[in-house]
Amino acid sequence: MEKIRIITDSGSDIAQNFNSNITVLPMSIRFGDTEYLDGVNLSVNQFYEKLIESDELPTTSLITPAAFEDAYRQSAEKGEKVIVITISGKLSGTYQSAVLAASEYENEVFVVDSKNVAIGERILVLLALDLIKSGMTAKEIALKLEEEKEKIHLIAVLDTLEYLKKGGRISKSVAFVGGALSIKPVIAIKEGEVAIIGKARGSRNGNNYLIKEIEETSGVDFTKPLCLGYSGLDETMLKKYIEDSRQLWEGYEDCLSISPIGATVGTHAGPGVIGVAFFEK
Repeated sequence: MEKIRIITDSGSDIAQNFNSNITVLPMSIRFGDTEYLDGVNLSVNQFYEKLIESDELPTTSLITPAAFEDAYRQSAEKGEKVIVITISGKLSGTYQSAVLAASEYENEVFVVDSKNVAIGERILVLLALDLIKSGMTAKEIALKLEEEKEKIHLIAVLDTLEYLKKGGRISKSVAFVGGALSIKPVIAIKEGEVAIIGKARGSRNGNNYLIKEIEETSGVDFTKPLCLGYSGLDETMLKKYIEDSRQLWEGYEDCLSISPIGATVGTHAGPGVIGVAFFEK
């Protein structure tokens, strides 16, 4: 049986030391003149504390080919095959870095573009862990992940338009009117990119929109990982969503996994995001 290591980036919202079979390479986050490594010397809570206090958005940097090459070398020395799962190549150059570094490791390193981010990328990593336990080879797992990633849905509702305004994605006037009307944008990952798929007025309608979007798919595959996510310093709003949508999870409460949404999405969406990531049947 092959020794297999999974390497992912911190955009997957998987914590350092989450699992001994997973290596998490940190992305860089810069607030002003100070640079941090995501999840290493900047925790999720510390990130949101700084984000809320800052007048300007932080910037994030991709993981370099050198960082991937170093991780590949360490695995090769241990006799491990490697499966790399990265944040969407349309959202970051991290995927290209992983591919460049893998050129010297043919049939040893297999790179998968998750075409997702945050909890959407996270559940693909968790599926890879499950497939390792099944006894598949690294190549077989990578091929299976390429197939399964097309079934992932990530849907989220934002609590505020403030950070979209700061990032220049919407105008100040749109943000002002949206704030006055308590508009909650609903976003999804489509073809590897973030898309606004709707708008809801108020938190309850935002929760209802999420429920409707999930119900309009062919259903949640509860045999595979799923994750509920939240951004910010507490999960009160997420608990309210779980209660409002309990009919979706009835009988499967033990399957529900909860994860904070980290800097990669939090930088642009801000605190108060509620998200759901799952594999469609």
